[in-house]
Amino acid sequence: MKILLNLLCALIVSIPLIGQEKISLEGIWKDYDYVSKSVPGFRFMNDGKHYTRLEDNVIKKYDLTTGDFVADILDGATLKDMNGFDGKINSYRFNGDESQIILASEVESIYRRSSKAFYFKYDRKTQDLKSIRDGDKIMYATLSPDGNHVAYVFDNNLYYLNLVFGTTTAITKDGQFNKIINGATDWVYEEEFAFAKAFYWSSDSKKLSYLRFDETEVKEFTMTNYKNGVYPEYVTFKYPKVGEANAKVSVHIYDLSKKRSQDVDMGNMDDMYIPRVKWTNDPNKLCVFKMNRHQNHLELFLADANNGSTSLLIEEKNKYYIDITDDLNFLDDGKHFVWTDETSGYKQVYVYDMKGNKVAEIDTGDKEVTNLYGVDEERKKVYYQIVGDTPMERKICSANLDGKNIKILQDKDGYNSAQFSSNYDYYVLNYSNINEPPSYVVYSNSGKVVRQIETNEKLKEKMTGMALGEVEFFDFTTSEDVTLNGYMMKPNDFDPNKEYPVFMYLYGGPGSQQVTDSWKGQNYWWFQMLLQEGFIVACVDNRGTGGRGEEFKKMTYQNLGHYETIDQIEAAKYLGAQSYIDKDRIGIFGWSYGGYMSTLCLLKGNDVFDAAIAVAPVTSWKWYDTIYTERYMRTHAENESGYEDNSPVNYADQLEGDYLLVHGMGDDNVHFQNTAEMANALISANKQFDTYYYPNRNHGIYGGVTRLHLYQKMTNFLRENLYKKDEVQKDKHIRP
Repeated sequence: MKILLNLLCALIVSIPLIGQEKISLEGIWKDYDYVSKSVPGFRFMNDGKHYTRLEDNVIKKYDLTTGDFVADILDGATLKDMNGFDGKINSYRFNGDESQIILASEVESIYRRSSKAFYFKYDRKTQDLKSIRDGDKIMYATLSPDGNHVAYVFDNNLYYLNLVFGTTTAITKDGQFNKIINGATDWVYEEEFAFAKAFYWSSDSKKLSYLRFDETEVKEFTMTNYKNGVYPEYVTFKYPKVGEANAKVSVHIYDLSKKRSQDVDMGNMDDMYIPRVKWTNDPNKLCVFKMNRHQNHLELFLADANNGSTSLLIEEKNKYYIDITDDLNFLDDGKHFVWTDETSGYKQVYVYDMKGNKVAEIDTGDKEVTNLYGVDEERKKVYYQIVGDTPMERKICSANLDGKNIKILQDKDGYNSAQFSSNYDYYVLNYSNINEPPSYVVYSNSGKVVRQIETNEKLKEKMTGMALGEVEFFDFTTSEDVTLNGYMMKPNDFDPNKEYPVFMYLYGGPGSQQVTDSWKGQNYWWFQMLLQEGFIVACVDNRGTGGRGEEFKKMTYQNLGHYETIDQIEAAKYLGAQSYIDKDRIGIFGWSYGGYMSTLCLLKGNDVFDAAIAVAPVTSWKWYDTIYTERYMRTHAENESGYEDNSPVNYADQLEGDYLLVHGMGDDNVHFQNTAEMANALISANKQFDTYYYPNRNHGIYGGVTRLHLYQKMTNFLRENLYKKDEVQKDKHIRP
């Protein structure tokens, strides 16, 4: 009997436990078995109750409150071959009264936000379809508010089509590739100021404001693509690197009735930026942002659309730098506007009059406003998101325009974000936490639940049947008396008597946050797979990250990489001091700024970190663009030590652990140059390292099975150099 019992126990042990589903890279990055369902951003209609969505080439109308389908607004297939339209709708936009729709087909991406396409105008009443420009792909076709004109960019010039008479007018004629751009931004504005279209209709449809970029003095950068040709393809574009010449930018206003442009007088524009342009509710008043190259002095000017004269509305100065946002709302009364800034030490909301006087403040204390959702003028309220009880959480709030009656609308522990309908009668709440996939619920303005859109119940049920490790938050105090926040993931079968290798993940850039109580998407599942293989995963937000006020965020000014590296090294030491962690098997991984950080950590912390993966890293800030880098570092000439003391290429000789260096060779953002120079430095120092280069792939390194291929390499690297390292080398400084 005893023998039978032993055999039975052995049999039970050999059978996989229910729920012990083995997570695979193919399941994550090929079959996408674990992707949470999301809800695309709502295109709310004017009534605030209905929204539209493009589904299977059909623009469909839905009732937000019930979720019921209401009507098909337009089926692209019914327009096939009409005026050159291929029948496929890639994107669409309504005009102000929703009577006209601009359709884009055969969209061709250029950089992160820019694209060109064939554009068409559809009249919902007559069902007539017109090509905006026959036979040519154009950029950013935009209807005037009255629906009578369409403005667009073609070959670096700005045009408009009169839809009533069918005539096309060239507003500019001097556009030239890699020299002059009208109505669209250059590469660095698109990437760092986050907009690509640079023309704007006045509310009365009688004027167009636009930016003109003179790139003549900007130096060029060339990327090489390999596409099975006899010779490779070369892509050359203007890219201003640190300390080099930027494009010269000017502001202009075109009057459709006078058929001429008026220059806007912005004063001295030497080494200046125009990061935003926005019409006020007065069609004769344009608001123009002007910022110095150091990005610590911002002025908002009001321009007279008739003569181009300007007057100062408000200005802001900062001892560090100023972040540009879209948090500017001109009120319908024509007398006030809503604005955010960090002058209190924390980003907050303010109300100004049109003379530049601050008339109200929404005081959130030491809780940063992290998103301004908009202003409900009928209810005289402003809606916004703030940091919660910890920097990891977010809440949704409202307040009166006089700054009083602050109310918390949503504060469930975790991460709350919202999208409000056009008239603020409803909002869609997106909630998640670090262990729970997102849910999307419709609320009325009064706070009543209207309906659930998506709860991801199937994924949640699947997760309960899997042996997943819970994600836990922790904090610790560094030797410099700084408290840092982190999260840790332990295996489901965690044994406190074992010693586990640790895999740290980071980004760490200015104002960013990875340690938030929010769902982490695909990386969550990769981390869970690593837990099943016997790793512990951890992430720590260093100094310079967001959610904790201006001083914490901006203390890395002119010294990027210095304090962040100190903090990550101390985090690794803190983790290594835990009894269940093997301090000789600590690795770190980051992408972009995170790759810069993981490289610095491995080199400067070579007695702490045993391995690092760097994807698309900056390896010296002198190779990155003007706007981003100089915002935080000024120029190399002004701050040589700040650059050189924190550039990984200068510390290649300090490599002791295992290093995987990955880059897309078609990366227009962080150029492959960074990795090539890092490789040169490592070779010169006679240091062995692993490399993976992805031809033609951009900063995101994706397309087909590319992500699977990358994550296979990274996983195998961790298996070989962290998990099994104790089997192949006892002394971490002796190469296997």
